[in-house]
Parts: sequence; C-alpha cells; structure tokens
Amino acid sequence: MSGVTMQVDQFFSNLWQDYIQITPQAKAIQELFVASDGEVINDHVAFRTFAGTPLQLDNLEPVILSMGYERQDSYDFKAKKLRAHSFIHPDPKQPKIFCSELLTEQLSEATQAIIARYTVQIEPQSLSPDVFYSARHWDMPSLEDYQTVMAESEYGAWLLAIGVRVNHFTVSINHLNSTDSIETVLQRVKDAGFGINTVGGEIKGTPANLLEQGSTMADRQVYEFGCGAQQEIPTCFYEFAKRYPGADGIVYQGFVEANADKIFESTN
Repeated sequence: MSGVTMQVDQFFSNLWQDYIQITPQAKAIQELFVASDGEVINDHVAFRTFAGTPLQLDNLEPVILSMGYERQDSYDFKAKKLRAHSFIHPDPKQPKIFCSELLTEQLSEATQAIIARYTVQIEPQSLSPDVFYSARHWDMPSLEDYQTVMAESEYGAWLLAIGVRVNHFTVSINHLNSTDSIETVLQRVKDAGFGINTVGGEIKGTPANLLEQGSTMADRQVYEFGCGAQQEIPTCFYEFAKRYPGADGIVYQGFVEANADKIFESTN
C-alpha cells in the first residue's frame, strides 16, 4: 500500500470519527447496511467554507490535490450564492470529494458584516488534510448573529456554528449486495426511524440524469452560543447515491447541480 493510499485511508477514517460525533444517525444507518451487506462503500463526502478567507476554496483545493485527487468539475449555485469543485481519485474505491464555498460578497451588507466579524479571526496558516475536521476557526456566534445569517443563508449559518467539518458521507448503492434500488434503501432507512429530505421529492435526479440521490434530514444537537443561550440546531446528514452508465457504458462519476441544490436542504 502506497503512502498516499494510507494517507487517504487514514484521512477518511479520521473524518468518519469526527462526523459520527455530531451525526450519530450515520453510524446507526451504516451498521444497518453493514449487517446485510458486509461492507458499505462511501461514494463521496462534502465540505463547506467561506470565500475570501484563508480557508477559501482556492486554498483548500491544493490540500485535496496533495492526497492524489484531481479536479473533476466546477459548479455554480446562483440562488444559494455558492461555487464548488468536485474531485476524483484515480483509485475508484476512494470517495469523491465535493467542496463548496459561500460567496459572501453577494450577501447583504448586514449579513456580510456579521460573517466578517467571525472570519477575520481565521489565522493564515499552512493547511494539511486535518483542516477538514478542524471545526470553527472563530468564536461560536451569538444566537442573534446565527439567526440573522440563517434568514439569508442557511449554509452560512450552519458553517458559522459547525465550522469546517464534513457535511455528509454517502452510501454507494451501486456497491451494495442486498439491493440496487434507491427506493428500497430509503424505505429501509425510514423503517429504522430516520427522516428523509423530501425537498424536490425523496429521490433527487433520474436514471436519465445518470444519478439518483436521497438523504436523511440532519441530526440535531444542542449547542451553546457565544451569548450563553443554548439551542438545538441541525448538524450533518447521511446521503445515498445510485449511479448509472452513460451511452459509453461507463458509470457516471460526476454530480448534477439540480440534485445537489436540493441535497443542500438536508441541513435546513
């Protein structure tokens, strides 16, 4: 096993441990599928960050590339004021990485000012893979600031409170032995008592798009805000993806903007 492969495996192991601390549903759901399938392959993970800061997308990209990844594609989510890149690894068993950033300069001046009060605290630093489970690089926001940002950007409020941590892991339905149906997978998850994101329907995308996706609604945890107030807020969720071969017979490995736009709603 090469050093880079070990590094990537260790990275995802550390990432998973950080993720299940605030997303206990993911461990329970993974165990549900491990029981029937023996192994659960992770299709992709996703990260959120703020543009125009030392942790902006252009600064995180070299860290992802250092693990042997290459950029796969780029995306714009105009309504949500986001841009994103997806990355793919030459080892097909390694998860894809989706990394987006909030284009804060497109927000209202009031919201920009609130976010800037926190992001100004980010120290310029040399970045390594552990940045992706480094959480907040700023003080916990006040509940008032969190709610003000939430009114304009759910993504921005989530990021202010949670920080730079993985937003979701994704079960690759293509690699399950028990079923290749996203409907069956989502039904099993519902039967186990977990809520499903229904924005745009439970299943986002179609076989014609070459990608069908579904997800849980985010877990919730009580956080203490900077003002001392405590409130339960959404943390992270678990996703499920089924990929289809294109006309060339090769299974599609990209992302579909319209699907991803609705998946973002899982933390709403």
